[in-house]
Amino acid sequence: MKWFMKVVLLAAAILLPAFPCHAAEPIRLRVLSYNIHHGEGSDRKRDLERIAKVILSVTPDVVALQEVDQTVKRTNRIDQPAELARLTKMNVIFGANIELQGGHYGNAVLSRFPITRHENHLLPNIDGSEQRGALETEITLPPSKSPLLLFATHLDFRADERERLASATAINEWVARQPDRPALLAGDLNATPKSATLQRFEKVWTRANESPQATVPVKHPTKQIDFILYRPADRWKVVEVTVLDEAVASDHRAIFAVLELQPARE
Repeated sequence: MKWFMKVVLLAAAILLPAFPCHAAEPIRLRVLSYNIHHGEGSDRKRDLERIAKVILSVTPDVVALQEVDQTVKRTNRIDQPAELARLTKMNVIFGANIELQGGHYGNAVLSRFPITRHENHLLPNIDGSEQRGALETEITLPPSKSPLLLFATHLDFRADERERLASATAINEWVARQPDRPALLAGDLNATPKSATLQRFEKVWTRANESPQATVPVKHPTKQIDFILYRPADRWKVVEVTVLDEAVASDHRAIFAVLELQPARE
């Protein structure tokens, strides 16, 4: 009988590690992308508290912001990234792309979770256009402290797509350097779902919303140029995507998604 019990215990010791008691759970993320037009609304009033209320209305975990001023004369020298971080009680990183009126202008990321690394990439500039950038952040997600890459960007607005296409190629190459990291790309791409720019992005990324959801013009939106994208496709599940029904605080409507990051396969 003793030898039989030893065999049973040995078999249990071998099998237990292969069958863990608690499988890893998906991580649900609430993601917002918002072109805030330096806080100036369709009523021509500049009001960061109003912008913060729009952000907080969906209790996001991470936010990509475009057209953000930092100590610029036209916006009363306010450090908009810092002020929005204070109003939302979130962590912030700012990526300056242009020197403007004694300050800087660019993109920002807000996060409820720690931002452990960041780098602001200047995007290709063709024919002396307004300098654009992609702000790369690495965010630590609870409970497993999984690293997430979030790129916040704002691309060229001109009809000629050359600069947007070059920017899409650059962003695709940057994220390809970290193939094992789940990643999100959010921002004002100044391109529509059927454009060559989106087709180039979609060689690497997947759009959160399959059907277009219009974000501009703000009063009566007719086309989508603001997006949330993810990669790799098999790590993410889309729960919800919507454009916020708010038409005063900025000249864009914000796009919001609830996504689930699936556990990595062993």
